Amino acid sequence: MSNAFKDMKPEERVITALDCTREEALELAGKLVGEAVWFKVGMTLYYAEGPVVVRELQDLGFKVFLDLKFHDIPHQVRGAARSAVLSGADMITMHTVGGVEMMAKAVEGAAEGAREAGREDPVTLGITVLTSMDADALASTGVTRPVTEQVRAMAQLAKEAGLSGVVASPQEAAMLREVLGPDAYIVTPGVRPAGAALGDQKRVATPAKAVADGASHIVVGRPITQADDPVAAFRAIVDELR
Repeated sequence: MSNAFKDMKPEERVITALDCTREEALELAGKLVGEAVWFKVGMTLYYAEGPVVVRELQDLGFKVFLDLKFHDIPHQVRGAARSAVLSGADMITMHTVGGVEMMAKAVEGAAEGAREAGREDPVTLGITVLTSMDADALASTGVTRPVTEQVRAMAQLAKEAGLSGVVASPQEAAMLREVLGPDAYIVTPGVRPAGAALGDQKRVATPAKAVADGASHIVVGRPITQADDPVAAFRAIVDELR
C-alpha cells in the first residue's frame, strides 16, 4: 500500500454511494453518524436536490464526494468545478477523455472555489473507463486498445493535468499505483463484498482485494444502502479492511 495512505483508518477508505432520494440519503446518513466518513452524491441525487444535500451531509459531519463527472469545454468545466467546491464538495470528478486542458482548468476552478470558500482544495479525480464497461463496450465507442491500456493512458493524462488521482475499477488498481505513484488517490467503484450481487458492474473486486492492490478509497453503494441493516453492512466492510 502506498505510503501516503498507509495510516488511514479503514472507515476513512469506504465511500458510501447515495443514489436515492434526499429523505433516504439523510436517513441512512443519520444511521452512519460516528461510523462513516465519506458519502458519494452522484447525478441521481444532486440533480434532484442540488447543493443543499451536500451541505446537509456536511452538517452531519461527513465529507462529500460529489461525483458529477464533468465533461465539456474547458471554460465550462472550470466554472463547474468552482461551483461544486463552493457547494461544499470535498472530492470531484471529471472525464479524462475531455483532455489535459479541460482537466487543468477544472483544477484551476476548484482551487478558486476553495479560496473563495476559505477551505482546502478538494480532491480532483479523473474518470478513466467506467466500471460498467468491458472491452466490447469500449470497442463500440471506437477505442480498440485493451481496457487496461486505455485506463493507463487516461491516468497518465490525469497526472499530466495535475489531478489528485483517478477513478478506475479495482482490477486496474495495482497498475495505477505503479503509474501514478504513492501519493495519488485511486478511487475504485465496482467493489462488492464476497457473495454480493454485481448489478451493472463488470470489472469488480472485493473490498480487501481492492485496497491490497493499491486503491486509496473504495466506493460501495447497494451492498450497504440496500442491506437490511446498513450499519452492519458498513461495519462488515470496515472489518474486512482491518
